[in-house]
Amino acid sequence: MNGTTENQAQIERLLASRSLHSSDSLRKLLQYLAKQASSHPGASPKEYQIATEVFGRHEDFDPHLDSLVRVQAARLRAKLAEYYASEGSADRVVVEIPKGTYGLKFHEREAAALAAPEVVPGSGVSGGPMAAASTRRWVIVLVAFAMLLAASLAVGIDRLLLQHSTESRAAEGSVAVAPPIRAFWEGFLGHHEQPWVIFSNAPFVGRPDTGMRYFDAKHDAKAPILDHYTGVGEVLAIHALDGVFGQLRKQLRVKRGSLFSLDDAKNNDLIFIGSPSENLTLLEIPNTREFIFRRVDCCGREGNVEIVNVHPRDGEAKEYLATPSNQVLTEDYALIALVPGLEASYSVLILAGTTTIGTQASVEYVSQQNSVGELLKALGVSSAGQLKPFEGVIHVKVVRGVPVSSELVALHKAAS
Repeated sequence: MNGTTENQAQIERLLASRSLHSSDSLRKLLQYLAKQASSHPGASPKEYQIATEVFGRHEDFDPHLDSLVRVQAARLRAKLAEYYASEGSADRVVVEIPKGTYGLKFHEREAAALAAPEVVPGSGVSGGPMAAASTRRWVIVLVAFAMLLAASLAVGIDRLLLQHSTESRAAEGSVAVAPPIRAFWEGFLGHHEQPWVIFSNAPFVGRPDTGMRYFDAKHDAKAPILDHYTGVGEVLAIHALDGVFGQLRKQLRVKRGSLFSLDDAKNNDLIFIGSPSENLTLLEIPNTREFIFRRVDCCGREGNVEIVNVHPRDGEAKEYLATPSNQVLTEDYALIALVPGLEASYSVLILAGTTTIGTQASVEYVSQQNSVGELLKALGVSSAGQLKPFEGVIHVKVVRGVPVSSELVALHKAAS
């Protein structure tokens, strides 16, 4: 198979993937960019060209006033990253849209990158001392890249989504919204339209080359804060939320937790993304009563975060704790809770894992038809008007840093 044929086959795989199946506009954009890459290798189509030829904008389209193309391109980049982190992890051909351009790039993974490494029993790493050192170097590089990517996205994500106009929603075309998704989200919003989404944006001290950690007010009063970072899971979570609200023809307003104030909370529905260990604003608002986050201070798990079941019922655990932080993450737990807001007519939705991956899974759980349908069934809810406050915990299985399945393991309804 020659390069052109193999590239086209990869485009077809992407178009048929789970990552893109629910967005006609992104599939249409990918097809157009692939055609341009084939007919004009090395060239990048212009923003005006994409707006008029793909999304049907009029000839007076002004990219300075309408961010549609930039928004859709950013969404497509995120979907491509999601695909190659999950179902496309073994694909030989990688398709990318480099930032600053709208031209597709194709490149092949090296055969070694596709092969599963041989694990030396008991070593915890592949191969031996040299392979272990190489593995550690690559882990450090990948973690640093993920943090930098998440930081860049966190800085721009509130601006990006606030610019997401009604017209760009219309570009999605006619999308049938699954009844469970409509029942859950319209039940949460009631008659309101635009909730505030507050994502964790924790302060860090230290340096990347010598080690970084969360700022601790007790020990770091005089230490300079290097920067605020947002986990990859929170970034992907907001992207998933944006997809759901696009289907519902509703808008999101996004703000970093470090910039959020109680004034924002008085007359709005709120969605908090990330646990109180990172999303400190959660400590200042009405919070959960049945399940709470707590830092572990003993038993070799010091510093880890767990979810405590305040009133455990038959068959429920008293604590929910992820894989130890010194091991590869294979399981996590996350909280999904709907609680009353500061004002009686508003609600607060908390979606938070004990790690960033659990947070991503909690948002995906309420963004997908099957899982949110499972939650509504457990709550005895069949329509939006029946949704009442609740608190629940899901168990998340993780493979290679990607949440692959989630199961509801505890659910407490609010007293009537």
